[in-house]
Amino acid sequence: MQPSDPSTIADNKSSFEIADAALMRSVIQRVATGPELSKNISSDEARAVMHALLDGSADPVQAAVFLIGLRMKRETDDEVTGVLDALHDRTITVQANVEELLLMAEPYNGFNRTLQGSLFILPVLAACGVNACSHGVELVGPKYGVTHHTTLAALGGNPLRSVEEVAQRLADPEIGWGYLDQRTFCPMLHDLNELRTRIVKRPVLSTTEVMLRPLSGSHKTHLMTGYVHKPYRETYAMLARHMEYDSLLLVRGTEGGIVPSFRGRAHIVRTQGNDPHSELDIELAPIGLDREYRAEDIPETTKPAVESPDRIGMKWDIETLSSMCAEAGLRALADEPGPAHDAAVLGSAMALWHLGKAKTMQQATDAAREAIGSGKAMQHLKKGL
Repeated sequence: MQPSDPSTIADNKSSFEIADAALMRSVIQRVATGPELSKNISSDEARAVMHALLDGSADPVQAAVFLIGLRMKRETDDEVTGVLDALHDRTITVQANVEELLLMAEPYNGFNRTLQGSLFILPVLAACGVNACSHGVELVGPKYGVTHHTTLAALGGNPLRSVEEVAQRLADPEIGWGYLDQRTFCPMLHDLNELRTRIVKRPVLSTTEVMLRPLSGSHKTHLMTGYVHKPYRETYAMLARHMEYDSLLLVRGTEGGIVPSFRGRAHIVRTQGNDPHSELDIELAPIGLDREYRAEDIPETTKPAVESPDRIGMKWDIETLSSMCAEAGLRALADEPGPAHDAAVLGSAMALWHLGKAKTMQQATDAAREAIGSGKAMQHLKKGL
């Protein structure tokens, strides 16, 4: 699948048949008939209906029934790829002037149980010579947790740069990292967030949006993301091949993120091109990263969120929580030991080893620690804000 040029996004709308009322009715009749009687739809049908949702031509009630129906009957590979193709059709994509690029995607609904420092992996990788960019959204249900967007804003950075601007900054050797928001690279998908809030349950969009490729490298593009439930291993590996990523690093991480628990072993799934995926455990004790904690828990004394009918499920005041994550990350890049430092080291080391920038996890861990200890990672962070 070749990335689309921004100038052709409008033309793409006429390249595929937009679902009309008859097709929408037919699809809903099949996917929303209960666990025993529901029927699957084709990839083309899923793509056409998703186009209608993105373009705003679908009735909101029918759109919600479609997404809930797919979830309740469980999506097939064809249905998921069809939805992903539709999202890709409406995504602004740019090739950055870098040979190799690592895209990172955390759960879009963020974290509300642990203080995550995965944003700070990006400048560590940049300091190690790996161009890296994450993508996400500011806030979305059902968790409404802290995200890269909110943490970057707490640092004084701009989370709403255009795809073209982020591509330019990735190519700057003094920066080399970036963040892309869904509002800028796929605004039609972002406009569905209100509908997703009303649906409450996690729709197929939560699975597919992390697989998008708004940016790519001139030679290779890799994806690093996380999961919790075992069935997603095969789904993400399949979707990575479908999107023609050169490789996938899938981590069984805390709250579904890319940083694993520091208790015991780190479980990862890897793909290379079209090869079958492989799984392995990374022992943390030999690289000095085994801990008694899985991650740093959010203190119960943290300021709670103000109750709102629009954000039921939001547990903490996001500004407070984002500032806590930002401060923890700054301490980590100042080489202060702690969970955020461990996360920056381990997340970076897994990526360096997976990409072949280090032969062993020990070498990768040493490189990440050196990037932090030398102050280079902090320099890249500040240049990139």
